[in-house]
Amino acid sequence: MNKKLFALFSVLLIAAFALSACGPKATPVSTAPVEITLWHAYGTGSAEETALTKVLAQAATDMPDIKINVLQVPFNDIFNKYRTDVAAGAGPDLFVAPNDSLGDDARNGLLADITDLAKGKLDNYSKLSIDGMTVDGKLYGIPESLKAVVFWYNKDMLPTPPATTDDLKALMEGGTPISISYGCYHDFGFFGAFGGKIFDDNWKVIADQGTGVTDAMTYLNSLYQISKKNGWPKNDSDGLAPFTEGKMAAITNGNWAMNDYRKALGDKLGVAPLPKGPAGPATPFLGVDGYYFNPNGQNKDAALKVALYLTGKAAETTMMTDAGHAPARTDIEVTDPLMKDLLKAFNTGSYIRPQVPQLGLYWSNFCGDSDVYEKGVDPAEWVKTATANANK
Repeated sequence: MNKKLFALFSVLLIAAFALSACGPKATPVSTAPVEITLWHAYGTGSAEETALTKVLAQAATDMPDIKINVLQVPFNDIFNKYRTDVAAGAGPDLFVAPNDSLGDDARNGLLADITDLAKGKLDNYSKLSIDGMTVDGKLYGIPESLKAVVFWYNKDMLPTPPATTDDLKALMEGGTPISISYGCYHDFGFFGAFGGKIFDDNWKVIADQGTGVTDAMTYLNSLYQISKKNGWPKNDSDGLAPFTEGKMAAITNGNWAMNDYRKALGDKLGVAPLPKGPAGPATPFLGVDGYYFNPNGQNKDAALKVALYLTGKAAETTMMTDAGHAPARTDIEVTDPLMKDLLKAFNTGSYIRPQVPQLGLYWSNFCGDSDVYEKGVDPAEWVKTATANANK
């Protein structure tokens, strides 16, 4: 290269560097984490809230690309608040709750269909748990745990749990302090024990056909009157303190209270199915807790990552160990004898909570059981009236 060409090349090169230095700066790629809002209804200071907080703290380390903003909403408010906010175009990205109203919320467009989003990602979740998050063949949530009402007892006060409804009644008549939780949710398991059915195979209400539901209500009323006479608690909230303080020999409740009971009673705590009735095992509702997705959510991929993390093997192990959750996953190692007994209880007659619209006929017509317990309405008349109202 001659000197003139070399000089010209040098001038052009310097100019190019100068223009580059003076030109617009490249915009740096944002590293701000994606924000996902999560609602839960675990009670303040409860074992469930403590365990979830522990899992979320680890999630902050393991998923630095996502910031999880958590809001606790009281259980009695969470469903209505969610529906109101979603209808207004807002609401959380995720909320965790039982599948109490999954069917209705899905049919009303209040939950996002995540069938395609989660495809191929649930191989380690039980079929039962996935079914509990499914409505009309579509998936609406990531399953977290299984829950049902069982019989908890203090082994020092009651070495052997009652195997039958007759055994339970005899214990209570004999003065053994037992806290039975009454109400349409807790009552349901006893209907099957006495051969009663609320629905036929086509979801028509048939509670007044046969005597099973009436017999169950008559039996429960006899227990209620014993409880009332002795001043024993008649719901799980009122029974918490007396049972954990060793004043009640047993209580009926779901496993959401398991670790609160165990914290107080330790190895004295035992669990068994609800007593078997004259027609067979009790049939309490078996529900599934899961993480639901807001159809208004703008970051569903990130929300899925959070839901899968919070139901992952490590997270579910923590929720099982620290909060008594019966895991939805099939790859969790269960070594705790109490949890093993709980899972056995679930497999003894539990009734998978249906997600059909007709279930609302049960809640709206059979939750006035206090008319029998407190007002003295004849159980047969009560069942007849509730059935007639449901079929109007």
